[in-house]
Formats: sequence, C-alpha cells, structure tokens
Amino acid sequence: MSLTGSLVAELGVRVRAVTTRAGDAALGGLPPGDLTVTVGVGPRVVAAVDSDLPGARALPGFDREEMSESARGGDLMIQVCASDPQTVTLADAALRAWLQEQSAAPLWSQHGFRPPVPPSPPGQARQRVPVRNLLGFLDGIVAPHTGRELDKEVWLPAPSRVRGGTVLVVRRLRLDTARFLALDLAQQERAVGRRRVDGAPLSGGGRDTPVDLGAKSPQGRYLVPAMAHARRAHPSGTGSGLMLRRGYSYANGPEDHGLLFICFQRELRTFVATQQRLDDGDELASFATATASGTFLVLPGSTGARPLGTSLFS
Repeated sequence: MSLTGSLVAELGVRVRAVTTRAGDAALGGLPPGDLTVTVGVGPRVVAAVDSDLPGARALPGFDREEMSESARGGDLMIQVCASDPQTVTLADAALRAWLQEQSAAPLWSQHGFRPPVPPSPPGQARQRVPVRNLLGFLDGIVAPHTGRELDKEVWLPAPSRVRGGTVLVVRRLRLDTARFLALDLAQQERAVGRRRVDGAPLSGGGRDTPVDLGAKSPQGRYLVPAMAHARRAHPSGTGSGLMLRRGYSYANGPEDHGLLFICFQRELRTFVATQQRLDDGDELASFATATASGTFLVLPGSTGARPLGTSLFS
C-alpha cells in the first residue's frame, strides 16, 4: 500500500463517522460514547514529504529489545480508545477491514486496558488520574498538565504542515512481574523511587510533589536511590522536555503481559534521550523487555472543511 493524501483523507471521513454518528452500522447500532481514534503517519511517509519535519526520523535501537522487523516502525498508526471494550472492538474491526480493502497490511497490533477511573465530584471537570500498572504502582505521574505546559511540551507550533500535531512513541514492554513482585515492598519502592500505596516520591510529600533528587537521609544517602526509575527518567538528568504519557496494561498470555507505553512530545529527542539514560542504568528497566516499537507523527484533527492530513500532504 502507498500511503497517499487521498487515502488518509478518506480514513478521516470514516473515523468521523464512527466516532460521531449515533447508531452507525459499523458499531452495530451502539452509540459511540467516548470513542476516540488517533491517527499517525510513520517516518518514511513524513520524510518523503520533507525530511526536516518533526516525525521524519525513526527510533534508534535500544537495549533490552526482542522484536522482529515486522514489530518495528510502520507507515500508519491507528489508536482506538473507549471506555466500552465492545465499542473498541467494533470500531477497530471496521477500520481494519476498510484498510485491508485498500491493500494495507498490518504489521502488529495490541489490545490494552486501564483500570476504571473514579468519577469526578459533581460540578468539577474530569481530572487526569494516574492508574496502576501490573507492577502495582501508579504510572504516568510526571507529565505536562496545564494548557501552557501542553503547548510547550506536546503540541507542534510549526511549521505549518504539522502545526497542531505531535510526535508519538509507542512501545510494548513485556514485564517480568513475577520477579518484580517477589521483591519485598522496600526493594520495589527503591527500584521505582516512589511509594506504592500513593505514588509519593521517596524524597517526601504527596503524589504530585516534585521529586527532590538532592534529599538525603541523616546518614547521607539519597532518599531516591541512584538507579531508581524516578531519578533516572527525571528531565533534569536527561536534559529533555516532558512527555505526555499514557500507559495501558496488556495480557497476551501467562508469559507475555506488561505495559503498552505511549507518549506524546514535540521532539523525538525527548523520548530518545530518556530511554538512552535508562539504558545506561535503571533498576526498574531490568524487569522490562521491548517487543514492539514505533514513532509516528500524529496528524492534527480533521473537520468536514479540512480533511485529515490536508496540511501534511498538500
């Protein structure tokens, strides 16, 4: 399949129909509810338009990877999300069937899930709430939150071809949960750098308290250990920006379960610099093996007047 602007535009039409039209045949008459579909294009496609654009570079290789070439990269990424798994299944099947009609061959796919998020108090906007991963710890605490932070760290302001988009990285990480959970709680918390019960950093405070990398015990030891994930992944150590992270657990069987890690950022370097620092030494990373990976330019949203991918392909 050649990924053309017209194909992406038609994909956008089908995405709008399935996400906004109540009773759409593709969903068996079910309402779409909170169904969302995110579309991204791979580095090869972006580079063919302009090799200097954000999203035109592929991910390098990293340590602790066990993946075939068919599980690395790709030209098109579609992420289908909803609270109702039936909606996800039907929407995914409909879009997948249409793409196959266009001679698109899938490389890899993965179903992920997240624990239910408690409802917000009446009259309050829904808050971003970190959820627990299969290791039992809260995931994705450090991230841009405010509109100003998102504009600075996530959304692309220029050039015009990609304005309003962002750069996505997705990694499927098989976790050795049995080995991690065999550690006592104190060892687990030292590997993560946070308390399991509430996500608070070992340097003190609550879940959203910034990690104090200089905090020490009366004996002079760092409260957040040298190889703790909270220290090794901290932006002050990588010299990079913040990622907007959204993790999903997955389960393909008793020997293959873990984390579907997804992050959004302005620059691919934000993820690459962080991952390279983890490769240099991170206690938590020793429990994770990447089995699929890719990066994509997430396209700005479309409307009836502005088809999906218009700015990139025009």
